[in-house]
Amino acid sequence: MAEPLTADRFIAALLAEGVRVQEHPGWRNHNRNHKGPFGPVHGVMVHHTVSSGSASSVELCRAGYPSLPGPLCHGVIDKAGIVHLIGYGRTNHAGGGDIDTLNAVRAEEYGLRPPVPDTGNTDGVDGNRHFYGWECVNLGDGKDPWTEEQLDAIERASAAVCRAHGWTAKSVIGHLEWSDDKVDPRGFTMASMRDRVEARLGKTPTKPPTTPAPPPAAKYEPYPGKAHFMTGTKPALGKVWSGFTQMGNRLIAKGFGRFYKVGVGPKLGQADVLAYEAYQRSLGYSGDAATWPPGPTTWNKLQVPNS
Repeated sequence: MAEPLTADRFIAALLAEGVRVQEHPGWRNHNRNHKGPFGPVHGVMVHHTVSSGSASSVELCRAGYPSLPGPLCHGVIDKAGIVHLIGYGRTNHAGGGDIDTLNAVRAEEYGLRPPVPDTGNTDGVDGNRHFYGWECVNLGDGKDPWTEEQLDAIERASAAVCRAHGWTAKSVIGHLEWSDDKVDPRGFTMASMRDRVEARLGKTPTKPPTTPAPPPAAKYEPYPGKAHFMTGTKPALGKVWSGFTQMGNRLIAKGFGRFYKVGVGPKLGQADVLAYEAYQRSLGYSGDAATWPPGPTTWNKLQVPNS
């Protein structure tokens, strides 16, 4: 049984292991803790994103989907070997899994791999509570190559968490070893990755901690999530956010200024809602898909300047 590391200890452990880290805004408090506890923790889980591109994959895992809100992991590991920290606490990465796997990982007693799971995401035990999660940028088709920089980062990041908790490499598993309806990560074996982690844990880290890379300068306002635009089931009219001013200016630039009688401002108004819905219809959306609130696809296409 282990209490989760604090965010400060977590990043310190990564840096001490020589991991190249990039912190993204708000990662320390971006979590799903309101949906359930995080901890006790028993291991690290590795996934592939089924996506390509570093920036888009990071944003996908940070924001999530309407049906699966972000964050979808603690860190996104790109092909250059950079670990992008996007969340900390409970994250939507593991879902349900096999209790026998959990017990084997907790005890760190199994052979080449944990017991083959016979339960999955919908009928298994809560893995989001018990595992740290890495989402690794890869299409997951068995053809998209894994770079050595990326594999090295998975090894280092996983070893860092294990070292901080006093765990062995048997605390590092893949999603496919946790849930019977998952195949990730695809393209390398978790047994080979555990061998790498075990070898690293047998050595004293020699690379000194480095200053975390600054977050990338965001040119556009990242999608803040559906709840940001709503009060319950209704638009959050009257809510003040500088991003609403920038959003209104972009909608006017796109040709939807007819809805604004008194200009735009930081307070969300009915004009903003109507203009945005018209903008969504102009992109081919209809019905519920064209109604408020904004979704990540239309928001990103609007390119609202960072306020």
